[in-house]
Amino acid sequence: MKKAYRIKKEKEFQQIIENKQSFANRNFIVYVYESPENTHFRVGLSVGKKVGNAVTRNYVKRLIRTSLYDMKGMIQPNYNIVLIARPQVINLSLEEVKKNIVHVFKLANLMK
Repeated sequence: MKKAYRIKKEKEFQQIIENKQSFANRNFIVYVYESPENTHFRVGLSVGKKVGNAVTRNYVKRLIRTSLYDMKGMIQPNYNIVLIARPQVINLSLEEVKKNIVHVFKLANLMK
């Protein structure tokens, strides 16, 4: 994903999480913050150490980024999103990851 679609700063992560508008399923937690100044959505990824070692965590992040890239036309603009992966995500394929992200985004009303 392009840099314009990423959230990297700790301050921005905290602002979104403190908003306390969260949605979850078995594999992902999503925190949402509406930001009218954005012309597109922005996503911050968090994959904790419980998921596995660095190689595993980076693999999971690549799966999530690929899924989001494929779905970018369907996601509502003007939102900042923090997507947190739970440890069960290790066992999922790319299609299952995409399906779970679509499910949790529908719960959060982020899909067009």
